[in-house]
Amino acid sequence: MIDYNNRSFSTISNTDNGETSSETIFHYVQSGKIITAAYSGGKIKLGHLIGVVNEDGVIDIRYHQVNEEGKLMTGICRSVPEVLKNNKIRLHETWQWTSGDHSNGKSIIEEI
Repeated sequence: MIDYNNRSFSTISNTDNGETSSETIFHYVQSGKIITAAYSGGKIKLGHLIGVVNEDGVIDIRYHQVNEEGKLMTGICRSVPEVLKNNKIRLHETWQWTSGDHSNGKSIIEEI
């Protein structure tokens, strides 16, 4: 299992309906199979996620965030890891809003 504890990530790509950007920084904490993170930056004032990681390092996530317009947004996400040659982690994410327009998208975040 991949250890995500005390790792930080930044968005390197996102679909147009997403709110994270290269200015958004995620700070991951892991305890056993439970992962939490706080994040902010760009269009996001503050966000949190909680997830469960499986033996392959895939994370099942629920998130909530307040954007720069003051709207509370929520969603679900599946993050699939890729370990890069430099041993940093890249997460390929498929997500869907559970608020707003309920649209879905894809993003990639990478360890910084």
